[in-house]
Amino acid sequence: MEYRIIKSPSPGTVDILNRRKGSGASTPIGKVDAIGLIQGRIIEMVCAADVAEKAVGVTVEDIKGSCPQNMIMLAIFGDTASVEAAMEEIRLREKRGGIEW
Repeated sequence: MEYRIIKSPSPGTVDILNRRKGSGASTPIGKVDAIGLIQGRIIEMVCAADVAEKAVGVTVEDIKGSCPQNMIMLAIFGDTASVEAAMEEIRLREKRGGIEW
């Protein structure tokens, strides 16, 4: 999996993600302090979304794109500390490498 965090995202960046999120642009993201981006295989992304939402108060959306390797991307929206905590928990679970997420 690949990980990135955008702190204090620009309105343009939020707009790009808003247009590409799975729930559609009709439900706007709103103001967020940080966005965590994670890309990987669908099985990893479903588990990562579950871990992030259970770890802290963040909102997780799948981000639509076209990737021939069947990779998908998740965006984790929230305050900076929550996004960082959610991503750290995902990394720890991945590092353990077990099926038990």
